[in-house]
Amino acid sequence: MNINASDIIIIALIVVAALLAGAYYLNKKTMRRMIQAQDFIDQNRMTVQAFIIDKKQEKPSPTNLPKAVFDQLPKMAKMRKANLVKAKIGPQIVTLMCDKPVYEVLPVKKSLKVDIAGMYIVSVTGMNLADKKKKTFTEKMTTRMNNVVSDQSQKTKNKK
Repeated sequence: MNINASDIIIIALIVVAALLAGAYYLNKKTMRRMIQAQDFIDQNRMTVQAFIIDKKQEKPSPTNLPKAVFDQLPKMAKMRKANLVKAKIGPQIVTLMCDKPVYEVLPVKKSLKVDIAGMYIVSVTGMNLADKKKKTFTEKMTTRMNNVVSDQSQKTKNKK
């Protein structure tokens, strides 16, 4: 049996086409789920006053989440770390989940208004999130350099 280079190229193209088709199908399915989740969040969103007690990044477990919620989590969500926030909402102390941008700007030991949907913190209201985010050293240096460059460009424009 004699195999040509063109046969190998054709087989490789078929495999790549099959992989792309599979990736397209999975992406379409994931996008549909995300749209449904976002619709649910938009329908059930409510603003409440919350006192943030503590925030941690850890794997969900029955000890830090209610058992009913833990049982409903997908297997992949149980294996990776989640942003968990312990807050007092009204008379109850509850554990909530949130995305990384919201998690980074939440102040601990402060009372603030948050938008929640079920056990999920959607956003923080009445607070400028961009200013409250902790910046890394490189982000600080980048903003300083941008300020210096913009100041120099303004000085050169004023001289002309």
